[in-house]
Amino acid sequence: MGLVRRARRTNRELALTYPDAHCELDFTTPLELLIATVLSAQTTDKRVNLTTPELFETYPDAAAYAAADRIELEEILRPTGFFRAKAQSVIGIGQALVERFDGEVPARLDDLVTLPGVGRKTANVVLGNAFGIPGLTVDTHFGRLVRRLGWTAEEDPVKVEQVVDGLIEKSEWTMLSHRLIFHGRRVCFARKPACGACSIAQWCPSYGVGETDPEKAAALVKTS
Repeated sequence: MGLVRRARRTNRELALTYPDAHCELDFTTPLELLIATVLSAQTTDKRVNLTTPELFETYPDAAAYAAADRIELEEILRPTGFFRAKAQSVIGIGQALVERFDGEVPARLDDLVTLPGVGRKTANVVLGNAFGIPGLTVDTHFGRLVRRLGWTAEEDPVKVEQVVDGLIEKSEWTMLSHRLIFHGRRVCFARKPACGACSIAQWCPSYGVGETDPEKAAALVKTS
């Protein structure tokens, strides 16, 4: 129970630190979020957000992705990296949605993970942010932070998810994911975390792995 209390106290403090935490991918529909999340692999959300306006205008629905010209699609996706594999996934998603889900993005994890290029992380992003269904988004930031916080030593994303869902209330899963990702991108960096500027330092057993001097740490913090 000590770990549960510490985890929940940490989550509450993160809520105060990041009251505006949110999904940083731009989208207006479940399909747009699904595609944007697939494209975010191995690149930044900012890069994806620069690419998706043209993409979403050119391919407004699942049928359009299913019928996409691969060369044209690859050219649009080129800036996001791994564009050939991503184009393959996007076309496959469009085809699967048309063939099996009447062109609509399903609101069930078991269905989402059957789509090309969609794993549990992507599925939980879509469920939590497009459908309001709580989910834990175990990306690299999330995994790194929960290990530093001593919530788990697990490396496998599925096992990390299983541990954390036993620590944090289900209603908080989506927002916890946003808060940890915000914190990982802004303060708790992989190589040199800004420990001296960390709002949850008192609950972190890894305090001291990064810069502890308050002024030096503050200089490391990113605002976006």
